[in-house]
Formats: sequence, structure tokens, C-alpha cells
Amino acid sequence: DAPVLNARIRKAWINGAMVGLVGEPVDLTYDYAHVGTGRAALESLSSKSIGAAKGKNTLVIIGASALTGADGKAVLGHAMKLAENSNSKFMVLQTAAARVGAMDIGAVSEGGITKTLKTAEVIFNLGADEIEIKNGPFVIYQGSHGDRGAHRADIILPAAAYTEEAGLFVNTEGRPQLALRAGFAPGEAKENWAILRALSAELGATLGYDSLAQLRQALIAEVPHLAEVDQVADNPWKAVTAGKLGTAEFSNVTGSFYLSNPIARASSIMAELAANEKARQTTKVAAE
Repeated sequence: DAPVLNARIRKAWINGAMVGLVGEPVDLTYDYAHVGTGRAALESLSSKSIGAAKGKNTLVIIGASALTGADGKAVLGHAMKLAENSNSKFMVLQTAAARVGAMDIGAVSEGGITKTLKTAEVIFNLGADEIEIKNGPFVIYQGSHGDRGAHRADIILPAAAYTEEAGLFVNTEGRPQLALRAGFAPGEAKENWAILRALSAELGATLGYDSLAQLRQALIAEVPHLAEVDQVADNPWKAVTAGKLGTAEFSNVTGSFYLSNPIARASSIMAELAANEKARQTTKVAAE
């Protein structure tokens, strides 16, 4: 899910760290102890007081995909309980680049995305290409690469890619990071904030900023920690009840690494690498 984080885990392993895994076995570039594949393994770990880990700099990481099942809240609770019992730091590894920042500013939906899509008559899709929108709602899509979301849209507002505009991102550990523009958007594409500002005026609900600097001032006034670039905000520990777990096993849900996002899927080179990857998995190699 996160190659850079995986590289850091390998570096820690080289320096003597021990790595454990609950979930589907994977081929990694470092050794790890495979504790188990299912909920039972997680529950067994969370019920123990792991004395060997106390006094050491330890970290519990849980993938966001492990929290998507019906027992997701219980899974989160047991993972947090494991962190408490081992005196470890705790982190949820998100699979979407903007998810942590969206939660920081309160851009979440009551009842989740499924409930929102089920009851919506009009959907303003802000670059969400990993969801399936059924026929029925009127869809306005704002995005950069004409990916899956654009194929379902009734109106498309072409926007700059993240490399074509300045922005603030929040990584999976909650650290705000400053992104600078590397190039200009092609054709009629505009920066995302400018599209929303122009649209607000047309709707008679004009937003209170006319420049990126004014927008950033308003954003920081609402969410002050976003001004602390490269600093992790202190978050109070709010334990979740370690409820009853299901019986399903954890599995890897990430498909081809080379086709994991709209920008990659728009690349002919990434498509070639994905095809080669699939061929390597199906082609038998004769023993020499």
C-alpha cells in the first residue's frame, strides 16, 4: 500500500527491528514473523500484555482496508488495544492521498459513502475515481485525468493535477506537507480552488477568497495545525471498544501497483509494466 513506508520498515529491520504481520502472507524484502491471517490472530495479540515490547520504540500499523468490513470498528478497537498493551505508537495506513486531510477539515459524510450515494439525486464528484456510481443521479465530475469518475459524469470540469497547482497535503501520520506547482495545467483545465470559487459565484453563494493566499488563510483559521508544516499534531487518545470480531481472514485488496491511481492508469508506460507483471505471474519458467 505504501512503498516509501515499506522502505522505512526495511531500514528499521536492517538496523535490528523485529517485524510481525497479521494478514495474508506477502513477498517482502525483509523477514517478518507471520502471526496469522485472520481476526483470531489479532484478538490473540490484543488480549496479551506484550512485555517484550515495552520500553522499546514500537509501532502498530493497521491498513485502512482492514477496517472496511462489518466488524471494522471492532478490528480498530483490537488494534488500538494491542497498541495500549504493548505501549506502542499507533497509525492507520490510509490508501488515499487526501483522506487524512479531508478528515482534518471535516469533509466526511454521515453514514459513509454508500449511504450518501444511495440517497443522492445530484453528486458533485471531486476527483473520486475509485467508487462506483450507479445510473440515476446527475453527476458533476471535477478531476484531472478523465478516469473512471469522468466516464460516469454528465458534466466534466477539467482540473489541474496535483503537480500542476500548489497545495497542502496531510500524510498518513497527520503531518501537513507543502506541495509546489511543477508545471501548468494543459488546455482549459484550471486549478481546483479556482473552479470551486467560480462555481460558487454562479450559484449565488460566493466563497470569501479570491486568491490561493486568501484561501490558505481561511483554511488555517479553521484548522490551525495545517500551518505547522512537517509537524505532527498532538491528538488525544480515544480508545475504541474492542468488540466482537467476525471470522473472516484479512486479505490484500490492492490490485496492480502500476494501475493504482488515475495518473498511473493514464500512463502508457504504467500500462506496459502492468501487462509485463501479469505475464510474469502466468508464464512458467523452465528450470535450468
